[in-house]
Amino acid sequence: MAKAYWVATYRSVSDPDALAAYAKLSGPAIVAAGGRILVRGVPSHVYEDGLQQRTVVIEFDSVDHARAAHDGAAYQEALKALGNGAERDIRIVEGV
Repeated sequence: MAKAYWVATYRSVSDPDALAAYAKLSGPAIVAAGGRILVRGVPSHVYEDGLQQRTVVIEFDSVDHARAAHDGAAYQEALKALGNGAERDIRIVEGV
């Protein structure tokens, strides 16, 4: 079974306090669900038409595990704390 990667990019952050509350809850929720946070921060460098956006990459054992983490009660609680504090693009992709 291929690993899966949850990739999130932040288009904008309108409420840093809400983002901090989300981060306090989301990290433990993701790790408890089997996620391994590989990348968290702004790019060191971008090429071509790349955007200087905060990026997070989390590894899971499978797409099913990644989806279960996102849809689980603990992560959903973190999303409530974030509310409309950030505009993000989140996708789950299967490893090769």
